[in-house]
Amino acid sequence: MAESTIVNTIGFTKTSAQRFFDRLAAAGVRTLLDVRLHNKSQLAGFAKAEDLAYFLKKIGNISYQHMPILAPEEEMLSEYRKGNTTWEVYAKKFTDLMEQRKIESHIAPSFLNDTCLLCSEDTPHHCHRRLVCEYLNQRWNNALLVRHL
Repeated sequence: MAESTIVNTIGFTKTSAQRFFDRLAAAGVRTLLDVRLHNKSQLAGFAKAEDLAYFLKKIGNISYQHMPILAPEEEMLSEYRKGNTTWEVYAKKFTDLMEQRKIESHIAPSFLNDTCLLCSEDTPHHCHRRLVCEYLNQRWNNALLVRHL
């Protein structure tokens, strides 16, 4: 039986920078994959793209990569955040988008080993980073062992 690829997920809201970076280090993350559509927002605090890449490298020798192909489109995200659609409808639309994009053909399970998918939501329950992992696991015969930090 093949060994599972360990992939982590994390959100940056409702946490301190210290707790955020400590969780990444404790999990042995080597690469942070930013799956946010917008990674430069002033509201992101320590998680703005340029600052985050610097902190990751300096604090934990962790590399940073923005992967917008793993993010929802602006309209579907906006409709959900404004409360104009349910989580179930949003999740279905985003899953359909991942299928259209064939995200599983852009990366391999081994690429995700020792990585962490980042978005803003503090928990994975209503977050697209969880949907990305579930979608890939369906396509890759459960090759991913997902840990939500």
